[in-house]
Amino acid sequence: MNTAPAVRWLGRVAYQPTWQAMVDFTAARNAETADELWVCEHPPVYTLGQAGKPEHLLTDIGIPLIKIDRGGQITYHGPGQVVIYLLLDLTRRGLKVRELVRRIEQAVIDLLAGQGVAATRLSGAPGVYIVQGDAVAKIGALGLRVRRGGCYHGVSLNVDMDLSPFAAINPCGLAGMAVTQTCDLGIALSPLQVAESLVNHLNRQLERA
Repeated sequence: MNTAPAVRWLGRVAYQPTWQAMVDFTAARNAETADELWVCEHPPVYTLGQAGKPEHLLTDIGIPLIKIDRGGQITYHGPGQVVIYLLLDLTRRGLKVRELVRRIEQAVIDLLAGQGVAATRLSGAPGVYIVQGDAVAKIGALGLRVRRGGCYHGVSLNVDMDLSPFAAINPCGLAGMAVTQTCDLGIALSPLQVAESLVNHLNRQLERA
């Protein structure tokens, strides 16, 4: 059975130094280094993945754009969004990246199901989505980077935030993709409560053989 990662509650932290801390942690870790989950939120920022296309930023509204080393396209982070970074030794856990992505998505899907909200995956578009009739909206985004068997970056879940900055981008490179959040779906949980629940669901997924 895999040991549950240590959880670090960072609060609201700037994106750039947090990213650098993940890079440094992963570079310094060895076979005995414990896995960690970092729980935080960020001031408003756009991040663009290593193969991301700048044209997915549709309008400059004054929010900084940081080019980073995860997979995926462009996304937005801001107050009221839960962000959990997974700093894991994938080799030790016997996990491939694709399987880890599915488990992260499943943790979000299970959290929402526990609150009476059905969520799903979309083929070829990592993340978690709400489908209502013909309408599709993204509620959770994820992106990872693996170096020497260790992964970092992670998942973001929209809880109770200003969604308007998403209108200035093609979220995760998906033109016209709507976004939603838990508070607009009738889930009366604070960002902290959602974060605590998501940590539990992630741990359940990571405990699986």
